[in-house]
Amino acid sequence: MAVANSSMKTLFFVMLLCFISGGNSDLVESDCLKVPASQFAGTLRSTLGVVGRVVSTVSKFSGAVTDFRLNNAVTDCLDLMDFSVDQLSWTLAASQNPNGKDNSTGNVIDDMNTWLSGAMANQETCKEGFDATNSAVKGLVSGSLDQLTSSVRSLLSMVKPIPTAPSQGGSGGRKLMTSGQFPDWLKSHDRKLLQAASGVVADAVVAADGTGNFTSIQDAVHAVPESSNRRYVIYIKKGVYKEYVEISKKKWNIMMIGDGMDATVISGNRNFVDGWTTYRTATFAVSGEGFLARDITFENTAGPEKHQAVALRINADLAAVYRCTITGYQDTLYVHSFRQFYRECDIYGTIDYIFGNAAVVFQGCNVISRMPMPGQFTVITAQSRESPDEDTGMSLQNCTILATDDLSSNSSTVRSYLGRPWRNYSRTVYLESYIDDFIAPEGWTNWVGDQGLDTLYYGEYENYGPGSSTDNRVSWPGYHVMDYYDASNFTVSQFITGEEWLDSTSFPYDDGV
Repeated sequence: MAVANSSMKTLFFVMLLCFISGGNSDLVESDCLKVPASQFAGTLRSTLGVVGRVVSTVSKFSGAVTDFRLNNAVTDCLDLMDFSVDQLSWTLAASQNPNGKDNSTGNVIDDMNTWLSGAMANQETCKEGFDATNSAVKGLVSGSLDQLTSSVRSLLSMVKPIPTAPSQGGSGGRKLMTSGQFPDWLKSHDRKLLQAASGVVADAVVAADGTGNFTSIQDAVHAVPESSNRRYVIYIKKGVYKEYVEISKKKWNIMMIGDGMDATVISGNRNFVDGWTTYRTATFAVSGEGFLARDITFENTAGPEKHQAVALRINADLAAVYRCTITGYQDTLYVHSFRQFYRECDIYGTIDYIFGNAAVVFQGCNVISRMPMPGQFTVITAQSRESPDEDTGMSLQNCTILATDDLSSNSSTVRSYLGRPWRNYSRTVYLESYIDDFIAPEGWTNWVGDQGLDTLYYGEYENYGPGSSTDNRVSWPGYHVMDYYDASNFTVSQFITGEEWLDSTSFPYDDGV
């Protein structure tokens, strides 16, 4: 433990220098960045110029195309580039004034990496939206998008990593460590709200029967003040709400409380086959930071034959979901970007049903694979880390990995896996979790050929159950049977800087392995 304690002292010292440096560019250069601050700022400004060119090109097609899918792709891309402008601007401000009041958690290195990783995810999602359109738009914008990806990757490489404990497996980047029962960025007040059995005072009540302030959840969201640092609680009474809810980027610090996992249900059926982009299929979508949810079901009922159909998408920083059900088939939960935390949730799906490029920790969740269409396999995770400098990935800790009865009884003919690499630097670990016997002995599967097999990081630590044996797991260079120090790099306080924001939520979380 002496090594770990020493590492934490070093980490604190480096973070402290970033905190107190203010406008002192010498400290910024030596302790937060690998390059002079002026060089970093210049690259950021140039990157913002590239975003402007993408927006200029794509906006010409806004409202001018009749193809439904293409129109959705154009709308998505403009929204995503708008998010990128924010994220790059925040990074620029933090690099010039690390002690500024708007620097999110206050951990400057981690915040900058999070914002840049979010920008990286945005342009990849923009490109993916055009993939099935067979249009000239993708050709016109692809050059600028590729340049944008290259620029953001370069910016990520200029930010210094936070020191971590020694690791034989080479997990790289931020540690994913837990502290107590929730990440530290959940403040004590918010933790109490999440864990409170009763007595939470709601700012607004949604009731389908008309006994609340609103009958529509989206109407209640529209009434939330913009850019507010005050926690705003929306209580949703039991019932099935068939609507599509979007929490925009200016709707901060919303908390949704339902009457229970199976009592308050938000339901939709948008899907890829019917012309929606994967990003836009979400029944419930969150872009506003500081989002909390408790005791709700988010579902997409499109079915496996409709392919990608998202129930919940979160591309918002410092988001936490507690005691919720997230259910669908393919692409159920889109953990798109930023820092996220899920505790005691039930998550159902078939293929890639937890996917995206967030830095996300799942604790005490039931992860349940469903029967896919004939000829298909099931796979739980598809993580899309694009660069080795991104501090993103998925950590499933103390979870229960199960199959529905029909899949379990057909496990001899339907193969099931823990994950596959959506991008070359895909990163996913399972820690101290129960894995049932429906998981294939090799555990993991490839995406296309040998893509990413030597650059990904997949790990398992102290899992148990009939499907947990690592004796016959894949022999890829990027697969690791983890030791204690490797595993400690993937827990709440380090991976998602949990101690700096989860303390405010009242959600429980576990510290360490």
